[in-house]
Amino acid sequence: MSALSSFEDQLDDLKIITLTDGEVWSARDLMPYAGYKAWQDWSRAINRAIESVNASGLDAAEHFRGAPKTSPMPNGGTKQIEDVELTRYACYILFQNADARKPEVALAQQYFAVKTREAETAPAVAPTGPELLALAVIEAQQMLAAKDQQIAELAPRADAWDELASADGDYAVADAAKMLARAGVEIGPQRLFNALADLSWIFRGPQGKWRAYQDKVDAGYLAELPQSHHHPRTGESCRV
Repeated sequence: MSALSSFEDQLDDLKIITLTDGEVWSARDLMPYAGYKAWQDWSRAINRAIESVNASGLDAAEHFRGAPKTSPMPNGGTKQIEDVELTRYACYILFQNADARKPEVALAQQYFAVKTREAETAPAVAPTGPELLALAVIEAQQMLAAKDQQIAELAPRADAWDELASADGDYAVADAAKMLARAGVEIGPQRLFNALADLSWIFRGPQGKWRAYQDKVDAGYLAELPQSHHHPRTGESCRV
C-alpha cells in the first residue's frame, strides 16, 4: 500500500456521517494529519479558511461549526477544549490555507480535492435503512415542533373563548371585543358587530340600531340588553 493510500484511509476513518451535512471532520482530529502540533497554530489556518469562504460570498458558518469537546486532564477530571466541525468543503478550503511546506498538507489537499470533486459529480442516492429511519424521526420532530408552535399561538385565543363561553350572564359587544383583544384578537366593537352581521346573528333595525335575530336569541347565542333612556318630558324609561 502506498503512503498516499494509507493516508487517505486514515482520513476516511476520521470522517463522521451526519444526516444534515453528510461527511464532516473534527478539526482536532485532523490537526496531526496536517503536520501541526499546536492548536493555536492550527486555529490560525482555520480562521484564514473562514475568511476565505466569507470573502467568496458563501456563509462560512454553514461549513465551520464550533463543536467543543470534553478532554481528560492528567490529574483527573475533564475540561472543555475548542474544536470545529468541518464539512468536506471546509476541509478542502482549510488545507488550501494551511502551511503548504508541510508534506502532510500537500497530501490532504489532494485527498479533499478528489473527494470534493467526487461528491459534486456523484448521483444522488436515496437514503435507506437506518439513515431513512433517522430522517423520518427528524421530520417527525420538526412536525411536532411546528404543531407546538401553532398550539402556543392559538392558546391565548382559546383562553379568551373559554372565558367567554364559561362566563355566567351576558357581555356587551364592547366588553367582548376587549376580552378578545387581551388574547391577541384585535377586532374592536364595530368589527365585531360586522362579523356578527356576516354570520346572520344580528341586523340593523329601522332606526339603524343593531338588533338580534330571534332564532339566535332563542338558541341562547345572544341577548338584547335593556338600555335606559331619559326623555325630557316623560323622564327615564327602559328600552330593549
